[in-house]
Amino acid sequence: MRTIALLILSNSFMTLAWYGHLKHKSAPLWAAILASWGIAFFEYCFQVPANRLGYGHFSGYQLKIIQEIITVAVFVIFAWVYLGERLRLNHALALLFVLAAVACAFWGRSAPEPRHAERDVPLAEPLPVKS
Repeated sequence: MRTIALLILSNSFMTLAWYGHLKHKSAPLWAAILASWGIAFFEYCFQVPANRLGYGHFSGYQLKIIQEIITVAVFVIFAWVYLGERLRLNHALALLFVLAAVACAFWGRSAPEPRHAERDVPLAEPLPVKS
């Protein structure tokens, strides 16, 4: 659950960094880029720990898919509250397809594959070398 909470916080900062400047078109582009970059720093402060905590319980693919659905959910709220945009039918249908993709990723979920370090361990003792 901590992974999900951190991903929500991360995506909130990411959405603000990527789209918050759209209401401030009078600001110079360089200022928008600098402000966005500064906000994005906080995204990483939550994203990196979320992925580290979640990896092992979730596979890398599952973490990415969870992150994407959270991104969409956060953006829907942001677009409605901050940008004043309404969710249209075609947008809602697209979101349903994203949810279907998440369901596919977790359908028949098994334990994640071993991490790379574990894969490098030999499965058996090496054969003796003849001299």
